[in-house]
Amino acid sequence: MTTPVSSWGRYPGASHTSSRAPEWKRELIDEVQRHENVLAHGLGRSYGDVCLNDGAAVIRTHRFSHLLSFDRVQGIFRAESGLSIAEMLSVTIPAGWFTPVTPGTKYVTIGGAVANDVHGKNHHKVGTIGCHVRAFELVRSDGSVVLCSPSENTALFRATIGGMGLTGIITWVELQLVPIASRMIEEESIKAKSLEEVVELTEEADADWDYTVSWIDVMATGNSLGKGILLRGRFAQTPDGSLMRPQPKPIVTVPFDGPTWLLSKPTIAMFNALWYNKQLKRSQRRMVDVEPFFYPLDAVGNWNRLYGKRGMLQYQCVIPTDGGVAVMKSIINALQQGRASSFLAVVKKFGSVESPGLMSFPKPGLTLTLDMPNIGKQLFDALDRCDDIVASVGGRVYAAKDARVRGDKFIGMYPHYAEFIQHIDPHFSSSFWRRIHNT
Repeated sequence: MTTPVSSWGRYPGASHTSSRAPEWKRELIDEVQRHENVLAHGLGRSYGDVCLNDGAAVIRTHRFSHLLSFDRVQGIFRAESGLSIAEMLSVTIPAGWFTPVTPGTKYVTIGGAVANDVHGKNHHKVGTIGCHVRAFELVRSDGSVVLCSPSENTALFRATIGGMGLTGIITWVELQLVPIASRMIEEESIKAKSLEEVVELTEEADADWDYTVSWIDVMATGNSLGKGILLRGRFAQTPDGSLMRPQPKPIVTVPFDGPTWLLSKPTIAMFNALWYNKQLKRSQRRMVDVEPFFYPLDAVGNWNRLYGKRGMLQYQCVIPTDGGVAVMKSIINALQQGRASSFLAVVKKFGSVESPGLMSFPKPGLTLTLDMPNIGKQLFDALDRCDDIVASVGGRVYAAKDARVRGDKFIGMYPHYAEFIQHIDPHFSSSFWRRIHNT
């Protein structure tokens, strides 16, 4: 009997021969050894097929989520790999600690965050989450249980961080957290009239602000292409009693798949125009909670259903800063020519803090992220052209967001690929990995 398990983009589909969800370590180890071809699957927030294992087994880790230890003085947190960032923060924020790095949703498991070496709005300061992993335990298909850290089993440590779940299954992770005095963020938003200005403001903000991100309009044309709003923020330094506030739940949940017209090109263009013009002043400052600053889309449950039954594709690339504006414009033009439309694209700048992960996505440069309704062949052809542009300047695409990149292109983008494949567990695989290798 096959069991449906999907990714957040809902493309491609997959049917798994098994998708059990163990709760205890012995169960998890037994499940690893029970299958010839297996992959860990957390909360399914990867967009493409890196978390899928079509025609084979997945081990769902969301119930394997026990807190193991928390040093509230030093901020050292250890938990099983299926614990979500949301569950972690419900414990750590009241104690005055925050995750050192967070993606744009808190509904990801800690194990999944390490396996995809997630980055956030503060990469220019602190790098990826892999830079803050003190240790983890890894179960291999031969039954061995390996402790990995920067000083112990270092090669496997480096292969597993950003290793897409292919080196085995992580049982627990120990992280170094960062101290906070408040859950409130001092936020400044600045309107930019062009992509050039967005990049200029980003570089300026990165010098003094801990967190930066820009939301841009890729539906605009001419000199206004890439106009947007830069958000920069930092935690409030004065204790205000806000640490004890409960985490909010989603305000609304999307109950059904959106119709095709809902996120069509005209409606997306209209929304982007309204969104850009909602801020009347060039800049404004305010205090906001961590939730709307870091996780704005988490306020809407199942928001991915708005893209309809065909799902969506997300594309994230990183390119060098020098000449980066011209390259991003080429990518956006290729998508416009392919009749692709993106709902609020994102620009950030990656810094020079290097991750220990062999297959980590970030490198110094500009990163562009776009999510697009799946309109079929036109979009896929346009994204192939985007890959060519990215590869030509020495950039790379992010596996956690991908559903269609060609294998030769992907492999050529990662210089440590040959070293990485030496550490892949022979009984772990994924739809993504087989697609990359045409198997």
